[in-house]
Amino acid sequence: MPPKKTASQPDEAEEIRRLLDFLSAEVAKISHTLKIKNMEKDTKITLLENRVDDLEQYSRMNDLIISGLRTKHRSYARAAAASEGISVDSGDIEACHTLHSKNKTVAPAIIIRFTNRKNKQAIIRQGRKLKGTDVYINENLTKKNADVARKARILRKQNKIQATWTSNCKVFIKLNGTTPESAKVLLVRDVTELDKFEKTWFFC
Repeated sequence: MPPKKTASQPDEAEEIRRLLDFLSAEVAKISHTLKIKNMEKDTKITLLENRVDDLEQYSRMNDLIISGLRTKHRSYARAAAASEGISVDSGDIEACHTLHSKNKTVAPAIIIRFTNRKNKQAIIRQGRKLKGTDVYINENLTKKNADVARKARILRKQNKIQATWTSNCKVFIKLNGTTPESAKVLLVRDVTELDKFEKTWFFC
């Protein structure tokens, strides 16, 4: 015959059930606490990454990259001036060199560091003379900002935004619209900020 249940057995089962409920609640609390801590850690990492990128971008603030320009037996700055009618004073240039390219059939891009931001901006304004040529003048963006600028240009080609440009190494976009309120100009700091524009359509 099976042993008879004693009065203590139901009490033990109930105690075990209460203990399991307590442990389950404690595990849920710990899991929630760890989730919050991980979110805080991710936020701090993102802030640090943004700070590092800002510092790197600041170090490139006086740089310009000229692509599509072929040089031969002359300094890069003089070649730029002579080839496209852009006035460049060698005294305004702190450093100048070519950037390595794997494609040997394409003229290597030239990076120029100016002595101050004013000189750099003056060259950017003169860069309008290059319209219609294969020579381009761009700011020296970090990878993060370059990715933002690249995606913004794609959206512009798809007519999902009205315009995009960089100024002082920051990426701006102008939204589609016919009024100042709808055609706002926005500063874009992260490529994910452009995701919401991928699903929009603009009909001319």
